[in-house]
Amino acid sequence: MNLEIQAVTFDVGGTLIEPWPSVGHVYGAVAADHGVSNLDCTELTERFGTAWKTKQGFDYSRAAWRDLVARTFADTVPAERLDAVFRDIYARFEQPDVWRVFDDVVPALGALRSAGFKLGVISNWDERLRPLLDRLRLSQYFDVIVISIEAGVAKPTPGIFAQAAALLKTEPSKILHVGDSLHEDVVGAQEAGLSALKLSRSGANDWGMAGLPALPLALGIALSDNPAD
Repeated sequence: MNLEIQAVTFDVGGTLIEPWPSVGHVYGAVAADHGVSNLDCTELTERFGTAWKTKQGFDYSRAAWRDLVARTFADTVPAERLDAVFRDIYARFEQPDVWRVFDDVVPALGALRSAGFKLGVISNWDERLRPLLDRLRLSQYFDVIVISIEAGVAKPTPGIFAQAAALLKTEPSKILHVGDSLHEDVVGAQEAGLSALKLSRSGANDWGMAGLPALPLALGIALSDNPAD
């Protein structure tokens, strides 16, 4: 690890937080509110995963999300109800109760802040992220939050990393970026001149840092027993 690291930036989805209990559970509950019941939550989660992996030209706009929701539901939600279902799903994912902060996040962020590192977020997301991070009580840990919908550019494009470096007032070579995507987080950060670590929360058959407790240790920091609230 580069001992000259002065700042650490993080991806959000899959790195700091995850949908809870699952995307399919939330989609299914909202659909039920609109009279479409008995949908298989596991199947919805799988459909969303397929739609997410095969998306093209996704710009994190409301229209892009509507298309993804429509592809997830396929023909299970009547066309005349889809707009209302999408509207409520979009609103639900701005609320903290449908997200889980991974257990290792707050201790790691607290340790890094206590050690004097600047912290930032670099995320492909939309206008809902800032209020969501506030409601999850994570905003307090970050000096800078850079979101693709605001930046006008998304990972892995080097420009979004450059914007974060400028806001952090730190040379890219002295920034470490952590995320769960090899292409968007690791390759993107490295092409922008940052150091990068891949976080692997999926366990078997994947490579990368198994969890955030390894991050402070890699930077020579002990995890705090009493992280900031």
